[in-house]
Amino acid sequence: MGRPGAGIAAPDASRLTRHLQRLLQVQHAATIDIVNRSSHDYADVIDLLRSKGLRMTPQRRAIVTEVMRTQGHISPAAIARTVQGEMPGVNASTVYRTLTLLEDVGVLSHSHLETGAEYHKAEEAEHVHLTCGRCGKDDPLSLTEAQALHELIEQHHGFEADLTHFAITGLCASCAGAA
Repeated sequence: MGRPGAGIAAPDASRLTRHLQRLLQVQHAATIDIVNRSSHDYADVIDLLRSKGLRMTPQRRAIVTEVMRTQGHISPAAIARTVQGEMPGVNASTVYRTLTLLEDVGVLSHSHLETGAEYHKAEEAEHVHLTCGRCGKDDPLSLTEAQALHELIEQHHGFEADLTHFAITGLCASCAGAA
């Protein structure tokens, strides 16, 4: 392969450059929006669960601690392994029930990826997953970027899609280039 843009006529290359610049601006704005939203901290989450009449057992506290310390995708299996390493008596079912509780009270949100359900902190969940079916790379697509797909689905089917709940599977740029 040659250098990117090689063989593209000058007016087309200029239009492609402008399109890429707009796309980067949209991605940057979405990232700033996520950073600016307030997030829950450990004490807030404990208070929230208590206000719902839930007991704060040592196991539940350990799970909440690990969830709040985790950045990005929250894998139930990874949370279970970590918590069980610190507290061997914690069952995986306790982890799953606690993650469901945290979702019910608005702290977490889940989506279905190729590898199964994964959670995000609610303020970090506003994106669509683009998952490579060959190498497994997961690339986030902001809801702003996905808006055209959302509008197309609504326009043609009258369906209000929740694009954050699943992954769009295909080939990443590297794997598509190697095909």
